[in-house]
Amino acid sequence: MPLKDSPRPSVTVDVIIFTLRDSDLQVLLIRRKYPPFEAVWAIPGGFVGIDESLEEAALRELEEETGVRDVYLEQLYTFGEVDRDLRGRVITVAYFALVPAAAIDPHAGSDATETGWWSVYDLPPLAFDHAEILAYALKRLRYKLEYTAVGFELLPGVFTLSELQAAYEIILREKLDKRNFRRKILGADIIEETEMYRTGEGRPARLYRFRDDAVAEVKARRLFP
Repeated sequence: MPLKDSPRPSVTVDVIIFTLRDSDLQVLLIRRKYPPFEAVWAIPGGFVGIDESLEEAALRELEEETGVRDVYLEQLYTFGEVDRDLRGRVITVAYFALVPAAAIDPHAGSDATETGWWSVYDLPPLAFDHAEILAYALKRLRYKLEYTAVGFELLPGVFTLSELQAAYEIILREKLDKRNFRRKILGADIIEETEMYRTGEGRPARLYRFRDDAVAEVKARRLFP
């Protein structure tokens, strides 16, 4: 069959935007302005332009909803069930972005009435198959947290070991032994000491930062639990 005569499904990108806020792992959602699922919460996304690559479309959608582009963005999965969109045959390529909470100021794009941060553990009813997409994204994030240094994208430039452990516990949703955590995270050689300390109640706490090359994959070994 000639290309011009073949059926052409529409292609969209969805961008899951994770951050750590209020001691919780949260995701940015939009309230849809138009049918289908008018006024229902959804993952930010949109159709891929004819002259855009998938990543260009994802970055554009991310910038429209958050005002930033320079963030960690990774292709997650392709969702293509035949009846997943009431408008017709739509294939969605999902991405996820990890953004420090202080780095973005979300605002509703042209296809949304509002934006909001929601706990990934307490989500509202979602449009389309977005609950399934978010469940898969959380699973992938946890996997990558255990094998890579991807968690640094969710933290400020410097942090204490206690703050780092708290971030891991929020995402993995399990309590980690303090001594064991510190031994493993220091042994992984992905963070380094700074000359700075966090002061407050009790003893000053040493501040750490991720090494410049920490964005690379950590040696293939499980760090946690």
